[in-house]
Amino acid sequence: MAGKPVKRLEHREIVYDAEHWTLLEKYRQKSMTIMEALEKAHLETIVHGSIARGDVTKKSDIDIFIQDQPSSFIVETALEKADILVNGRVIVQATPTYTMKAYLELNENASVSFPLAKMRKVEREFYRFGGEVTLKDLRDLLRRYGVDKRLMLIEPTKEGHRESSIIGREEEIAKLLGISVETVSDRVRTLTRRDEVGRTGVFIKRELPADETFEMVLKRLADQNPAVRRRLSSLS
Repeated sequence: MAGKPVKRLEHREIVYDAEHWTLLEKYRQKSMTIMEALEKAHLETIVHGSIARGDVTKKSDIDIFIQDQPSSFIVETALEKADILVNGRVIVQATPTYTMKAYLELNENASVSFPLAKMRKVEREFYRFGGEVTLKDLRDLLRRYGVDKRLMLIEPTKEGHRESSIIGREEEIAKLLGISVETVSDRVRTLTRRDEVGRTGVFIKRELPADETFEMVLKRLADQNPAVRRRLSSLS
């Protein structure tokens, strides 16, 4: 459920129909297939966003994230062994202060991403802010609280979900999600600004040629770009 930030404070109950539950199950099964392939390579993953919360639409993406800094070779080999086709490989840095991430673009709006350097606390908490579930959670049919792009808190219920605006409730939401107020405030500022000025770009977005690894491209970018070099050296 994408859209503009909403400021209403009252709660709204959403009841899912049979079609919605079927769509959610479809997305979760696809997520599990990818995550199980990575689990066989001892890679811990989460899927975040609407699939974790339950408020999926036909336009929802399957965003799978590997929490550690794995070798890209191990990740790509695990997917290949499971016959999961990689359609594209992209390296992304959202801002000069954020860690570069590797994105493997798969079929049907699915992707696997992982950091290429250590992430700051606020970066890791971004996923908890939007809602995240592990492979075990999916197997146990669990859904988690999270905040959508409208800055609405999604609270899963047996019938669907309950939603309410988080604007003005940053401390309450931080405690509920188990993250810092800094992270909540950062996301409120970012999404509110995006609504005011339109979609913002990213600092670096580079598609990889077939004969290069993420690690090779990262090294070249660090050699060429002082901002990338500073971000990497700040973590050493």
